[in-house]
Amino acid sequence: MAHSSVDQEGAVPRARHAGEPGAESEAEGGRSGHGRGGGRRRRPEPGSPKPKRRILRWSALTLAVVILGTAGAAYLYYEHLNANIQKDKLNLGDSDVPKATPNAAGQTPLNVLLIGSDSRNSAKDLALGGARKEVGRAGLADVQMLVHVSADRTNMSVVSLPRDTEIPIPRCTDPHSGHTYPALSLAMANESLARGGPGCTVATWQKLTNIHIDHFMMVDFSGVVDMADAIGGVPVCVKQNVWSHTHDGHGSGLKLKKGTTYVKGEQALQWLRTRYGFEDGTDLGRTHAQHMYMNAMVRQLREKATLDNPGAMRDLAETATKALEVDEGLGTIKKLYDLSEEFKRVPTERITMTTLPTVQWSQDHDRLVPAPEDADQLLSMVRDDSPLDGRGVKKKAEEKAKTPADPDGRIAVQVRNGTGADGQAPAQQRALAVVQVLQGKGFARATADATPASQARTTVLYPSADLEGDAQAVAQALGVPLKQVRKSTDVSGVTLLVGADWRTGTGYKAPAQPTKAPTSAAVLPGDQKGACMEVQKGFTW
Repeated sequence: MAHSSVDQEGAVPRARHAGEPGAESEAEGGRSGHGRGGGRRRRPEPGSPKPKRRILRWSALTLAVVILGTAGAAYLYYEHLNANIQKDKLNLGDSDVPKATPNAAGQTPLNVLLIGSDSRNSAKDLALGGARKEVGRAGLADVQMLVHVSADRTNMSVVSLPRDTEIPIPRCTDPHSGHTYPALSLAMANESLARGGPGCTVATWQKLTNIHIDHFMMVDFSGVVDMADAIGGVPVCVKQNVWSHTHDGHGSGLKLKKGTTYVKGEQALQWLRTRYGFEDGTDLGRTHAQHMYMNAMVRQLREKATLDNPGAMRDLAETATKALEVDEGLGTIKKLYDLSEEFKRVPTERITMTTLPTVQWSQDHDRLVPAPEDADQLLSMVRDDSPLDGRGVKKKAEEKAKTPADPDGRIAVQVRNGTGADGQAPAQQRALAVVQVLQGKGFARATADATPASQARTTVLYPSADLEGDAQAVAQALGVPLKQVRKSTDVSGVTLLVGADWRTGTGYKAPAQPTKAPTSAAVLPGDQKGACMEVQKGFTW
């Protein structure tokens, strides 16, 4: 703290020098020692400040200096915390997904991607697991969770993606090296992080979900350990004694007794990494254990990080800023604090943890792909801002369509047959049949497009904002809900993808909207404190 004219020890004003105003009265009349005047106070001259008023004046000055000094220290600490935060580009893909349309109250949802990296590029990370030969390799996104906060902030949905899921990864360009990674039609989900950084994982999620990602937050091994330590441990539960250890040296090493244990340090990391020992020994069990941990950590954070516990808040701030890497739009303490305030508005009982439903696609039970129907149902609910817990569901009024830029007869529409989704063979001549329906409704420039397509739900795409009204006009003419109209740079004009949900008939019937997440999503409510992991056979002690 900066020092002004106040003494460090007793906050006493400095002695004035001869010739300065008030020097005589202070030197002669303010002393109590053996100086001139023999300890007697001189009577104040007429017009001079009274002693009491002078004391008040110096007290006010002292208080002002203390306040200013504290503010200066707070500012320096604020800048110190800002300097702790690592930042990177939000999206490294070639295209973006537009934000959701605001609701009637002008509110929009908030989507944050949480990423857990398995990087071994620091001595601390390496000490927590892995071989020295892994130092220097790009990290893999072993934990991926999309946190969706509803537009009205009444509920939160969390969707995890098992790291072994095979999904398309878009073309990404590393912002630091300039190297471009080509698109992959199918690859392990955790590989996206190694293709330029967290911005490629964001781009991959946007391609998979068609949900705009506002921010990302990434933490590595040592960050997980530090965060658990800062809040005094996270309570987790197992139904039996568990030891994640195989005869050939695999497993996280987690060893816990039956019941609830507060894990921190390396033990917290072991819990999050355990695969052999939970449920069926696949990555799905590990994902479910991560959900239990996250729910418990949220409850702990809400208990610890309160204004009446400033020490805990300071420790958490120091630890979190050192542990996190975030996108550039989230790279200050102020913005992180604002984000945490948005999260805190959601009651714990309205947080719903889920896992993206998957199915095996080969003989290897660790190789998964998103389940066609259930995965689409879960993601469509998040995309539509519908709560996954089935509570407070209200019938939403259909959005008002924009006025088309052209009369219906001048709107060019390309129709693709995407009915071959969900494991079905494509319906023959389906694009041509829908073209005839459109032409009968006045869309004279509708044509069939032979480009291969596979679409579970009928969708109208448009490439730019000036064609949004035209795309909506097409949808309304066919009875397709406006929420199934979206922007996409994968098309050059208004394009209708006839999905597996419209294989026959001349009129589209919108499917009934789900009111809660499918059971295959392994739903875990945020306030479920009694959740315990099932231990895999052969991993008890």
